Amino acid sequence: MSQHLTQQELEARAVVTAMPVRTRVDRNFGLPTALYVATVGLYLAFIGVMASVFMNPELAIPTVIFVGFVLIAFGLAGYWTRMKPDNDTAPLSWGQFATRGIDTLSGRLTANQAAVQVLTLPVLILGWGLAVAIIVAFT
Repeated sequence: MSQHLTQQELEARAVVTAMPVRTRVDRNFGLPTALYVATVGLYLAFIGVMASVFMNPELAIPTVIFVGFVLIAFGLAGYWTRMKPDNDTAPLSWGQFATRGIDTLSGRLTANQAAVQVLTLPVLILGWGLAVAIIVAFT
């Protein structure tokens, strides 16, 4: 049950510990930038396919909003990886990624396995958009 504590009671019960002066934060996702760029490109390609298939002046504003959402979502994640304090990690180069691979909760993945895992959903979404485009073209 909750209980109201006065400032004096709170100070009497509180245990103050010194925080370390330097904090090192690893905000790197462990993947090269090229995979993120490919993911963004595939999502934008899907939006482009849908915009060209269902070309309509009324859909211009929603299309711009969707593109903005994709760019802001990945841009914010990219900005987050460069935030401070003391975030001195950098994304892996493609050579480092190919050599080291990546550790996941389900085990170690090689660079090819990780790339396939990261790009599967965007490729499927783009494939779905192309399938819809073919269906619309033949109707």
